[in-house]
Amino acid sequence: MTFMIKWMGHAGFLIKANERNVYIDPHEGEYAEKADLILITHSHFDHCDTGKIDELRKADTTIIAPEDCVSKIGGSVRTLKPGQEMAFDNLKIKAVDAYNVKRFRSPGNPFHSKGFGVGYLVIAGDRTVYHAGDTDFIPEMKQLGHVDVALLPSGSTYTMDNADAAEAALAIKPDVVIPMHRWDANPEEFKEKVVAGSEMKVVLLRPGEEFRVA
Repeated sequence: MTFMIKWMGHAGFLIKANERNVYIDPHEGEYAEKADLILITHSHFDHCDTGKIDELRKADTTIIAPEDCVSKIGGSVRTLKPGQEMAFDNLKIKAVDAYNVKRFRSPGNPFHSKGFGVGYLVIAGDRTVYHAGDTDFIPEMKQLGHVDVALLPSGSTYTMDNADAAEAALAIKPDVVIPMHRWDANPEEFKEKVVAGSEMKVVLLRPGEEFRVA
């Protein structure tokens, strides 16, 4: 099974698997191909971009998003809570936890509370891509099972910073890790921390670049 992973920018990706176009959190970038499946991690505007969703949507596009995104997106939208999964053609989509434990708007008020959003495992055959969503390093990451490619936020303020994302990568132990949601953080710092503690492959993409998993 071969995955093609294209970073669109910010937290947005196109994953091509089993001849299907799977978009996650489309927001930045140019989108030439329509979506077979769209996965939305949470309702913040830079992740649940209804303009981009409408641009990508076709009559038979399946959309999966948290419940508070459903009315915003409109039409038929499926929801998955952490631990729930569904089959999509020959793919399996599983929602996992994504939340803050260190980043807060005010004391006791995290930017992303537990249950607000999700991450996703996209599984095709024996290959798994993990999109973490907007999250800190959380204990649930240690129970994901084998991950071929992990897409981890590393930009700080709302999510993990480089140090936290590197710690998460070392706990998840994917074959490949790609930082995203980077803002102006230096991804080389993330790479240096991961490489120093493992033999993991770190791929630093620019928006529009692709990575293939054979």
